[in-house]
Amino acid sequence: MTEPSRASRASRAIQSTGWHPVARCIASPNHDQRPAGIDIELVVVHGISLPPGRFGGPFVEQLFTNRLDPAVHPFFAQLGELRVSAHFFIPRDGTLRQFVSCRDRAWHAGLSSWRGRQACNDFSIGIELEGTDLRPYTERQYRRLESLLRDLACAYPRLRSIAGHEHVAPGRKTDPGPAFDWRRVVRASGFASPQRN
Repeated sequence: MTEPSRASRASRAIQSTGWHPVARCIASPNHDQRPAGIDIELVVVHGISLPPGRFGGPFVEQLFTNRLDPAVHPFFAQLGELRVSAHFFIPRDGTLRQFVSCRDRAWHAGLSSWRGRQACNDFSIGIELEGTDLRPYTERQYRRLESLLRDLACAYPRLRSIAGHEHVAPGRKTDPGPAFDWRRVVRASGFASPQRN
């Protein structure tokens, strides 16, 4: 596979507004402004499926836009008051959806820390992959994630680290889990390998 040309890379670059031109944009209300003077330095990878272990359907999008009906599935009852989002969501088919501008703070990591810094939402981009801890992610998801990471690195020069939710909230979160191929993603992106802190 050849490296994309400079022109093709530029055509899919993150816009100055923080939105990706390839992504299907679905604005989430669950975000706020990043603190002044804070650079984007970290990508946090998550895994999600709603209901747990089931793929497809509108439920992740509904969760991130506060439209999830708790009566549809017993598991959803505990999510009724939850206000969460991520910048990006990559379903099993490898398409790309964006809920929050990269310029803003999405509510994805919760109580978290990375290399001694608290509140990872302040300085990170959150990417959700549709999946579970123990089921392999798809080739299309990996290809989309790798492409997205390259685009993010071009847009945000201080962005050079990647971690899982499990790394920034150990003991509280386990995603994206042991099924996620960290070696592949680190090699393809050139980002620093995650380590528990």
